Amino acid sequence: MKLTNKYNMTLEENIFWAKRNIVDYIYKSARLEGLNITFPETYTIYERAILTKADIHTVEVVINLKHAWQYLIDNINDKLDLEFIKKIHNEIARGEALSWGELRTGRVYITGTDYIPPIPNEDDINLSLKQLLSIENPTVRAIRVMLWGMRSQLFWDGNKRTAMMIANKIMIENGCGIITVSPENLNDFFVLLSEYYTADSNEKIMQFIYDNCIDGVDFPKKEQSDKAEVKNKDGE
Repeated sequence: MKLTNKYNMTLEENIFWAKRNIVDYIYKSARLEGLNITFPETYTIYERAILTKADIHTVEVVINLKHAWQYLIDNINDKLDLEFIKKIHNEIARGEALSWGELRTGRVYITGTDYIPPIPNEDDINLSLKQLLSIENPTVRAIRVMLWGMRSQLFWDGNKRTAMMIANKIMIENGCGIITVSPENLNDFFVLLSEYYTADSNEKIMQFIYDNCIDGVDFPKKEQSDKAEVKNKDGE
């Protein structure tokens, strides 16, 4: 499978794009977790940390995602390693999981598949992460890291959100856009994710994510903008 970068932004442009659309990305991540929440409700929680008639869990998920995004952007240049992943999970799962920022120590089961992820081992994680981070193309690297994080179930809860956030660190620092799953794509995404969990074959879901789940924009290059400005001044 030959995938190329869909977007080519600078780090600063990609951070700007992430901040500009951050409530939308949080809304979609919350829907990915099965929360019945609307975009306006997400915006209200994001801005005010409250929402009339909302349950505590919904508010926690949104606020935790807000803090995780803030941490990610503030520390975008930090090395991506297991400790960084733990710190992201610490923000995402605070108050929700059995523990947050710590690897899972017991067995878990994934609904819809017979696959049972092994109990995480730090040496194995570091080896897998090293191999994945050696992938040359950053978009492919990000998608592969995300799928690995979801299938590995490193933590008791919050694995999809954490894995997607880590993938977006790779995407942003390389100017490749943002990985996000729209509500209309959720069913197809979960079907392919279940197939991936069961068969450990990622070709179909990688192509789906590439085609449907990468958001971004191509900003005008400065050189082109300067030329256009000169032409306008000259009346051409």
